[in-house]
Amino acid sequence: MASVLILGATSDIGTAIARKFAGEKYDVQLACRNPLSISNIAADIRIRYQQDCKVYAFDAMDFKSHQPFYDGLLSKPDIAICVFGYMTENDIAVSNTEETLKTIHTNYTGAVSILNIIAQDFAARKSGAIAGISSVAGERGRQSNYIYGSAKAGFTAYLSGLRNSLYKDNVHVLTVLPGFVYTKMTENLDLPKLLTANPADVASAVYAGLKKKKNVIYVKWFWRWIMYIIKAIPESIFKRKQL
Repeated sequence: MASVLILGATSDIGTAIARKFAGEKYDVQLACRNPLSISNIAADIRIRYQQDCKVYAFDAMDFKSHQPFYDGLLSKPDIAICVFGYMTENDIAVSNTEETLKTIHTNYTGAVSILNIIAQDFAARKSGAIAGISSVAGERGRQSNYIYGSAKAGFTAYLSGLRNSLYKDNVHVLTVLPGFVYTKMTENLDLPKLLTANPADVASAVYAGLKKKKNVIYVKWFWRWIMYIIKAIPESIFKRKQL
């Protein structure tokens, strides 16, 4: 039975992905800082979908624990999906060093740390797939969220390089760029309804993207063109914009 490991399972997107894959008859491994917080989700998956669902303790910021965490999995996954992330107001991320580092380490360093370990295992097995939830915020730095955006830019570049590196080992890497999503992380933001996806939309896009072996996907198709326009603006003009 194929299995999927979801890193950051307490997030709304992580939960939606877990349900999507369980519905497609995958066994599910949920990883998060507090396993008790998702015990009800795991129980629901077992009953509703009749699929095995195990829960593991995982802390993206505790880098030294990543290898023991992966070694401790009762069975190694066929697919690993990195969902965890962190975002606060940019002014706070700029002025508070602790928040700066938390933003960078959660969105970039922690993801790279655990995915390096998983990638080595998949490469040795000559099979597997990795998906990373990045962000359109990483496609061009903007004054409104450049700390978060720069961390996601690094993650996007990392996934691109990982995809290139693992191709010869028959391991696929998918970069997911959701755009705005209604989640707990964005509940205080006034998001434009037309441009905003739901966690279930992201889950379906991730599943389809992996099945079709896509390299980069935008959950809402129009974000590809929005970002194309934004990236095409000359820097001499762009730096004057209030974005």
